[in-house]
Amino acid sequence: MTTSKIRSGSFDAVLCDLDNVIRFYDTSQLAGLERAVGVPEGTTERVAYAPETDLPLLLGKITRQQWVESIVLGLTGQVPEARARELAEALAQAPFRADEVVVALLRRARAHLPLVLVTNATLDLEADLASMGLADLADHVVSSARVGVAKPDPEIYRIAAQRAGAALGRCLFVDDRLENTEAAAALGMTGVLYRRPDDLRESLSFLLNT
Repeated sequence: MTTSKIRSGSFDAVLCDLDNVIRFYDTSQLAGLERAVGVPEGTTERVAYAPETDLPLLLGKITRQQWVESIVLGLTGQVPEARARELAEALAQAPFRADEVVVALLRRARAHLPLVLVTNATLDLEADLASMGLADLADHVVSSARVGVAKPDPEIYRIAAQRAGAALGRCLFVDDRLENTEAAAALGMTGVLYRRPDDLRESLSFLLNT
C-alpha cells in the first residue's frame, strides 16, 4: 500500500511489528565465528529460522534452550558438535538494540491512536522490551508465544485489532515482511512494508503533521 493512500481520519489504530522495525540484532560476533569454522555467513540463522526449528519457539511450545539444542542438531554434520553449540549460543545471545528514531515516531503516533505491537516472539519478549526501556511503548502487545498463533496466520491480526478496539479495516499495519503485510491487507487492513524509518514516517504523516 502506498503512503499516498494514507490520509487523516482513515485509521483507529496503528499495529506494528517489532523485529527489523523497532528491534535490531547485532550478529557480527556470530558471523566471525562462522568464518572461523569455515561455513558461509548466515548458515546458523538459516538453520535456526527454518520453520521446523523456529516455529515451536515462536508458539511458546519450547524454551530458548531447547531451541538452541535444535540448532545444534541442525548444524551437526556441517561442523563439530562443540562448534555447533558455540554458533547456536552466539545467535541466541546476540545483543539487540531499539531504533530510537522509530521509537520516537511510534510514541508520537500513540499520542493520537492506540498502538499495538504484533510480533512473532518468544516467551522472553516482556523481559526484552523492559531491557530496552520499551515496556510502556504500546497500549497492547500481541506476541505469538502468548497467543499461540504466528504471523501471517489471520487470527493474530484479528486478536490485535480486537485488543486495539478497532475494526480490521480501520487498522494501519507495519511490518518488514511482505507476506505479513499481504496477510493484513487480505483482512482489510492497510499494510505498510517497512524498509527504513522514512517508510514509517511517511505512513504516519497523517498523525505526525497534525
